[in-house]
Amino acid sequence: MNKRFPRWSLLAGFVVAGLCMRSPAHAADACTAVREAMAQAETRLPFELVDGRIYVQAMVNRRGPYRFAVDTGASGMGRADARLAAALGLRASGQVANSDGVHTTQSDTVRLEALALGGLVRRDVEVITRDYAARLSAAQRFDGILGRDFFGDGLLVIDYPNRQLAFTTTGALPPEARGGLAYARPFRVPVSIGGVQAIAHLDTGANVTAVVPKALYQRLDARPLQAAAPGRLTNGSIDASRATLAGPLVIGGASLAAPEVRVSEKFPELLVGAHALQGHVLAIDQRSRMVALCPPAGG
Repeated sequence: MNKRFPRWSLLAGFVVAGLCMRSPAHAADACTAVREAMAQAETRLPFELVDGRIYVQAMVNRRGPYRFAVDTGASGMGRADARLAAALGLRASGQVANSDGVHTTQSDTVRLEALALGGLVRRDVEVITRDYAARLSAAQRFDGILGRDFFGDGLLVIDYPNRQLAFTTTGALPPEARGGLAYARPFRVPVSIGGVQAIAHLDTGANVTAVVPKALYQRLDARPLQAAAPGRLTNGSIDASRATLAGPLVIGGASLAAPEVRVSEKFPELLVGAHALQGHVLAIDQRSRMVALCPPAGG
């Protein structure tokens, strides 16, 4: 399946902040480019925010609207909950490996004639289907997920403070933009934790502030670990501890002085989740392979 979809039922909250990559002095400012692109976006619509996760109204096979989560940690075009597949009479079209970053299972796939978000329509798409609802509270449940490939040919802007999502194929986040973060693998960007440089996976679908691998945590000027409930992933759970970082976490255009995080020996990489992003404007341009994390308008 090629998907990292960590699902942590851990509550945390912090506001994160900024590591800016160096660009030529004459280069455009990334956040200015994002604001200009958002103003001219072809698709613009409101979203719900529940426990840090983004929910929008989408159409499937010209029916709906249905409640879909927007998840930058999900590969492919998306996912369909088992209830939606049953309601639409969709039959399994194949199987694919489904990884949450720690555990891997096999999942059925179904084919959708059309998946539409406002005027943005993707046709003849294959998506994973499984019973997602059983593991979520009523407020968190969704009919499907929009994955990163759904937004792959343009600039996606998620304005958390104003609860607005925009998508444009005409606007762009230039690779030379000051304050932009380049990535090689979606969406792993450079961050700094108390002066220690690292790469973090930005995942809007993970309802957690951050997950820190224990090996990285031991390199930080961090405080003692405390007991915490296991973290819940898509395919299982994982042991985790709770801790407060002594140094600031810096990423994009935001910073947090002493974030509370989860620490796991088995989790494979540093993850920055929805609770860390929700005070900012997140922009992702997969054409230029750039990310920007900007302050809210007027911030």
